[in-house]
Amino acid sequence: MPVITNIEDLRMLAQKRVPRMFYDYADSGSWTEGTYRANQADFQKILLRQRVAVNMANRSTATKMVGVDVKMPVALAPVGLTGMQHADGEILAARAAEKFGVPFTLSTMSICSIEDIRENTTAPFWFQLYWMRDRDFMERLMARAKAAGCPALVLTLDLQVIGQRHKDLKNGLTAPPKPTLANIFNLMTKPRWCLGMAGTPRHTFRNLVGHAKGVSDMSSLGAWTREQFDPRLDWNDVAWIRQRWGGKLILKGIMDLEDAKLAADSGADALVVSNHGGRQLDGAPSSIAALPAIADAVGSRIEVWMDGGIRSGQDVLKAWALGARGTLIGRAFAYGLGAMGEAGVSAALEIIHQELDLTMAFCGHTRLTDVDRRILLPGTARG
Repeated sequence: MPVITNIEDLRMLAQKRVPRMFYDYADSGSWTEGTYRANQADFQKILLRQRVAVNMANRSTATKMVGVDVKMPVALAPVGLTGMQHADGEILAARAAEKFGVPFTLSTMSICSIEDIRENTTAPFWFQLYWMRDRDFMERLMARAKAAGCPALVLTLDLQVIGQRHKDLKNGLTAPPKPTLANIFNLMTKPRWCLGMAGTPRHTFRNLVGHAKGVSDMSSLGAWTREQFDPRLDWNDVAWIRQRWGGKLILKGIMDLEDAKLAADSGADALVVSNHGGRQLDGAPSSIAALPAIADAVGSRIEVWMDGGIRSGQDVLKAWALGARGTLIGRAFAYGLGAMGEAGVSAALEIIHQELDLTMAFCGHTRLTDVDRRILLPGTARG
């Protein structure tokens, strides 16, 4: 087993162990992947001010996200097909998050169901919802999430239509994978993954199959998902969701200042500055570049979070300094999951926390809640 010291180590191990179509699903963007790359690269342009002769004892990275105590301002983002990175992947990721002390968010397009997570964890988890044409099904999904004790709903706003992801199309992405020659040959090189999948009944989208009308197997699921994402989503629909949900509401996919103001006006509890990991509009700015102006404009009215490109605790600290009161990580934990299952997700969280803690100390602070934009070298961060 290689020595794991950073998220890149987990990524390389996941690439070896996860079937190509599922690794590529997590580690890719749309079209040229320019925005996907910028999400990470733009963090590197932001420089930190190192301070010395400052008491670094008794440090704390603890804070709150929508009233929830968290060990650090990080939650596991909703990632579709997580259960294809590793058998029972959503369950394992939720367990790791619970043990570490950060929230886990279950995607509508998960392999493990809402009920699977509830039966295998004890901490409350969050649920992510897409806007669909079948309103009755959406209401039933929300009712199932409420019954499972989910205190917060993450409504994804930037997937009314799906961006073209070349790798998914070329790989013929399905869950489970179709028994083509290319897939069979690739799976023969992934014995750990195959053994894990042989030991679980969770191989398809369990939030949908058997719950959505007309979806009883994989042959009908593909047609249903193509038909269900509703391009007519508007702010009246957000109000409809907020009224029916009743709990904490988080709006994910905000990149524009005007949209951020509308999100604050909507009565939601938090917004996530996010370009969907560079998987939707290629050519959009990075999330970290869009963050400062949004945080400055509406941060006093609504909690502002961000996701996209976070691969280290330093990235989390930079986002915090630029106004994010929380962050979501997707690929970073997915790499850990694909590499080593639950232990890999735990490793990803520990790595990010250690990097956050040490970087905060080197910048002259012992409490995250005291950190602001002054830890950044002027001129290296936008906003």
